[in-house]
Amino acid sequence: MPTARTASAPAEQSTASPAAAPLAAPGVGAARILAGAAVIAVLGYAYVEGIGHGRSNPFDYFGYFTNLTSLLTAGALIISGVGALRGLPARPWLVYARAAAVACMIVVAVIYNGVVPGTAAAPPWVSATLHAVLPIAVVLDWLLVGDRRPLAWRSLWVVLPYPLLWLAVALTRGATDGWVPYGFLLPERGAALLAVTVLGLLAALLLAAVGVWGGSRVAGVRGALRSRVLQG
Repeated sequence: MPTARTASAPAEQSTASPAAAPLAAPGVGAARILAGAAVIAVLGYAYVEGIGHGRSNPFDYFGYFTNLTSLLTAGALIISGVGALRGLPARPWLVYARAAAVACMIVVAVIYNGVVPGTAAAPPWVSATLHAVLPIAVVLDWLLVGDRRPLAWRSLWVVLPYPLLWLAVALTRGATDGWVPYGFLLPERGAALLAVTVLGLLAALLLAAVGVWGGSRVAGVRGALRSRVLQG
């Protein structure tokens, strides 16, 4: 008698294996680790330098959005760099953390250089490193190194929790102990003006996030070269 064919073989043949997640070159991993360590060193230097000028409170120092965001960005760079050195694909949570960090660093650069230039208390080279060099570096890293999949637009909200928490803490401190990191958050400006300021900051953040999410669709240098070779 003829043997009946099973339906499992076609089903197995039709099952597509998921594509491997893109990887960063080991050299990129080393560069990220060095960059993250350098940012931490700069932050440490600025903190120690501030102690001599009566600025010793770490909660005040990291109450500045620039300083705290730079520290978190450095951590994301180091973690992603270690993964790249080990030849591991980036975990989804790390990709989203990097995306949020890049969006926040864009806001740091735009607000400081475009709205309140020259207001930092740190030495000029420290201010330039944190407000210009680091934002440019992470944007280039995001666009040129394609070790991330395109981010879903519905996940754009992930950029909001950290800045909202920072704003809540800053505004609470301003209303209680009177300390605020930036003049535009002073409580004496009034609730209406503060609300407009907060909405403006969040709008700028979401606009930056749209650019970052769009940038996740760029293949990166290695991806572009690979596509060119395959098409050629």
